[in-house]
Amino acid sequence: MRAAIERFLAHLKARRASPHTIRGYRGDLVTFVEAVERRHGRAAEIEDLSLEEVRRHLAGLYDDHKASSLQRALAALRSFGDFLREHEVIADNEVRLVRRPKGRMTLPVALPVEDMKALCEGPPALAEDPLGRRDRAIFEVLYGSGLRVSECVKLDLDHLRWEDDDELTIRVIEGKGRKDRLVPLGRMGAAAIRAYLAVRAALAGPSGDRRALFLGQRGRRIHERRVRELVYQRCLATGARVRVGPHGLRHSFATHLLESGCDLRSIQTMLGHSSLSTTQRYTHLDMGHVISVYERAHPRARRSG
Repeated sequence: MRAAIERFLAHLKARRASPHTIRGYRGDLVTFVEAVERRHGRAAEIEDLSLEEVRRHLAGLYDDHKASSLQRALAALRSFGDFLREHEVIADNEVRLVRRPKGRMTLPVALPVEDMKALCEGPPALAEDPLGRRDRAIFEVLYGSGLRVSECVKLDLDHLRWEDDDELTIRVIEGKGRKDRLVPLGRMGAAAIRAYLAVRAALAGPSGDRRALFLGQRGRRIHERRVRELVYQRCLATGARVRVGPHGLRHSFATHLLESGCDLRSIQTMLGHSSLSTTQRYTHLDMGHVISVYERAHPRARRSG
């Protein structure tokens, strides 16, 4: 089986699979082979890629691995089985009959509005500093438009669509799933962008990046890692109730919109989700809020005046 795994990995490489995927699949397949060999005391064979063996293998991983790890292992074994079937090494891929392990749904963290206000505005001493203006603009974009951090750092100057001084739309190029979208940025966010653009040249210098919107200290496009550091540091500096990363700002964007009455479909469009169920995970509300909205909105729930 080990030789067949190497042929499968070479096939993935030829089809330009990412190095990360190839490394992950190699690890999962070798782990399966080693488990089979320990269980039977012999070299693993192609026939061991069976429904019974794969189920037993996943069950053995269950207590010490996250559901996401089990799902990745099953994906690797399914793909390997498909490869063997396509090359007529096996008649059927039994791994396709194994059910995908379900993961526990983890509720996203959304900061209160007052915490988000403090995060976006930052210390007053940074208001006129070029880096301070840049940081304010980054926070306003992450929270004001709900962008992923990867989308934020990829923004170029020509992705900004100004209607007037107070109205700004951002074009997100090739977001997750390679889908472009337009998202609005509110009045305060637009003002923060204007203030940053007025000092951007000071960060760019004579040889800086001419396209990138957000620049680092050396005038090059800012890195995702630096933005994550900024968010963590700002959480500590402002005393936020929860220390979140950039994704926490995205969660907060979606949750605060829903709490203010925005419909899920609009939020789905702004977040760039292909599935409404994904958007619903971002927008869990406490039952107190749900009951309050219900009592205001439903004709059979309103109290008679």
